[in-house]
Amino acid sequence: MISAAYVRQMAAYNHWQHTKLTAAADTLSEEERRAGRGAFFGSIFGTLNHLLWGDTIWLHRFAGTGMPQSPNIPVSTGEAATWQEYKDRREAKDQDIIRWADGLSDASLTGDLSYFSLAVDRDLTKPLALFVMHFFNHQTHHRGQVHAMLTACGKDYGDTDVAFMPEEFG
Repeated sequence: MISAAYVRQMAAYNHWQHTKLTAAADTLSEEERRAGRGAFFGSIFGTLNHLLWGDTIWLHRFAGTGMPQSPNIPVSTGEAATWQEYKDRREAKDQDIIRWADGLSDASLTGDLSYFSLAVDRDLTKPLALFVMHFFNHQTHHRGQVHAMLTACGKDYGDTDVAFMPEEFG
């Protein structure tokens, strides 16, 4: 279904895109980052926090790393209290994802993953590779929302295509 090389490429892409998102959002005021913009998670900061929360819980499921600070999706928008905390945790989480991806083999992506989902209030079991694909798709989905909000603020986010990723990211 997917390979370890694919996961490593997506981990690098994830880091590149978060670096660009953070740089663009850094040019906004705190009020602009926290302003309600009609997105599912409200604001740029809320959406970025939800994405950090999601990355944290998925990496916990994949690699046994720490749990998010927020207990569930409805409060995931408060995962980091300040912009600086968000930036520090985002960079650390991206490095955790890269380390996890670097340790994978094709064989380690086979089999199933099971966990209890609070979102649907039941146990889930699906192929691990499917959950890993969802992990990266979830990131892209919410980065797209932030991209739209940044564009509405007049901020140029730049390239998002994997093919244009600079060499230093992978």
